[in-house]
Amino acid sequence: MPYGWGWKPYVSVAERRAKAKRHVAKLATKGRQVLPVEISGRKIAATFWGAAWCDNLERYSDFANRLPRGRTYVRNGSVIDLQIKRGCVTAIVSGSEIYEVKIDVTPLAKTCWKSIKSDCARSIDSLIDLLQGRFSKGVMERLTRQEGGLFPKPREISMRCSCPDWAVLCKHAAAALYGVGARLDSAPELLFLLRGVDHLDLISQAVDGANLNAALASDSDESLVADDLGAVFGIDLESLDAPSRKKPTRSAGARRTKPARAATKTVKAAAKATQRGGATAAAKRAAKKKTPAKKQTAAQAARRPKKT
Repeated sequence: MPYGWGWKPYVSVAERRAKAKRHVAKLATKGRQVLPVEISGRKIAATFWGAAWCDNLERYSDFANRLPRGRTYVRNGSVIDLQIKRGCVTAIVSGSEIYEVKIDVTPLAKTCWKSIKSDCARSIDSLIDLLQGRFSKGVMERLTRQEGGLFPKPREISMRCSCPDWAVLCKHAAAALYGVGARLDSAPELLFLLRGVDHLDLISQAVDGANLNAALASDSDESLVADDLGAVFGIDLESLDAPSRKKPTRSAGARRTKPARAATKTVKAAAKATQRGGATAAAKRAAKKKTPAKKQTAAQAARRPKKT
């Protein structure tokens, strides 16, 4: 990008990070919470959803020239804030300056989403894998299909950046797009939010399928892996009415029975000791009262005249 008679001076990664840190601190004083994109290692995304998003970007020739610079930016921590909402991605990217990026994504067509749900519902075995957090090849291909799949096409993506680059896709917007892939590693449900559909619809299609019970009965796994499902869809399987195969365990109240009895015995012993102590003290007080009474009677008897 032109800067005066040449190009804008190169800014090192360390300088960009320092500038980003100052900007984040400034935003914090205004009460804004930032969500930076942090990459560990060379891979931007490691899970199915994140990797599929990045692969989808790279197979479109429209983005080919600018994506490499975006990969570099996202790897070195230049995306200091990334927010994903329905049909929109906003980002703050640190370059030679601090730039703001907005990416609009067209919501998934209702007919397309209906087709995806219908196709998945007819693949019960694949949906069981889906519930367990493992995807079959058929489901992967259906979701990542270029035409009629879940991921947006270039014509469904529009980008704006505050940098002076006139290209449709600048390196800052490219970094934000890769940042979405990294974010999907930890929160894949955000992809469904971005496309304007409910990820739980896939689960409801699986539960309402006619052959679900037979598929569950034939499945060799003892139980659905709730942790894997939570990692993929961010939901709790306890809401599904599935019979529990776990052995009954003793309740917390049963485990506390013995300590409670011991405590009761201790209280009773203390009460008895108190009673004994109280009785002893009362006896001593009574003895003290009786002793002066006897002395007084003897003195009175001494004063009485003897009978002759």
